[in-house]
Amino acid sequence: MGTLLNFKNAYFGAFENVKPEFLVVLLKAYSVFSAVMIFMAMYAFVYRAITGFQF
Repeated sequence: MGTLLNFKNAYFGAFENVKPEFLVVLLKAYSVFSAVMIFMAMYAFVYRAITGFQF
C-alpha cells in the first residue's frame, strides 16, 4: 500500500504549480490514456500467450 501512496503523492505533486490549467487537464488525460493503452497491450499479450500465439 505504501507504493501506491508514494505514486499518488508523486502524481499529484507533479501538477501542483503548473499555471495553465488546460495543460494540467491535458497531461492528466494523457496519463490516463497511456495507462489504458499499456493495460490493453499487456492484456493482449497475456491472451495471446495463453491461447498459444495462434494468428
